[in-house]
Amino acid sequence: MVAQTKGGDPNNVLHLGAHSDSVEAGPGINDNGSGTIGILEVALQLTAFTVTNAVRFSWWAAEEEGLLGAEAYVAALSPEENAKIRLYLNFDMIASPNFVYGIYDGDGSAFGISGAPGSAQAEKLFQDFYTNEDDIPWQASEFNGRSDYGPFLDVGIPCGGLDTGADDIKTPEQVAIWGGTAGIQMDPNYHSAKDDVKNLNIGVLLHNSKAIAHAVATYATSWAGFPARLPVASFRRAKDTGKFVKNKKITI
Repeated sequence: MVAQTKGGDPNNVLHLGAHSDSVEAGPGINDNGSGTIGILEVALQLTAFTVTNAVRFSWWAAEEEGLLGAEAYVAALSPEENAKIRLYLNFDMIASPNFVYGIYDGDGSAFGISGAPGSAQAEKLFQDFYTNEDDIPWQASEFNGRSDYGPFLDVGIPCGGLDTGADDIKTPEQVAIWGGTAGIQMDPNYHSAKDDVKNLNIGVLLHNSKAIAHAVATYATSWAGFPARLPVASFRRAKDTGKFVKNKKITI
């Protein structure tokens, strides 16, 4: 399902997305009811405001089957429609019970996998929000295309987003920062029947939803300081390396 504000410049779109499906094993309330609810609440509240730039919300189908909904959407974009998306932000699992605050590593400084120009600015927006508004520690999340932002990265659209951990094992160092339990998954209920409404961290969901609202308030108002989109054909993503290479196709 895709919805866009009636107002705002349709040639300079902020696009937010979250997948609405779950695995057969469980209800998927963190994965990904949390992201679904986060962007839905922001969309509902946005109806009370006017925007300068159009804001688009998408709830993707079949992420768990291989990003099929997002893949189909991106594949259907004409070059002209692709170029209108200034930034895509993805929210997948934002209320994990054994959480960290993860921000997608858009500049590649932590994992060496970067996005098109604008991805670094999206990362910094969330970093500054957590540092300045809530004084919340954060860490970089690998920009590996594992969720619905992957197809957008592959066609040169700047991307960003948040997560709180899935099947990653929490370390003692992370426990020292955020609390929780070392040696188990950040979401111990990942892809299981226990991923239900009783096993969300509501405080984390609230903070991440505030961060989503902050991103919308910022970019729906102005793209000042945000790089212009490059021509659609200017960047190709080498999927094996995750690198963007200007005006060159890499064969691995």
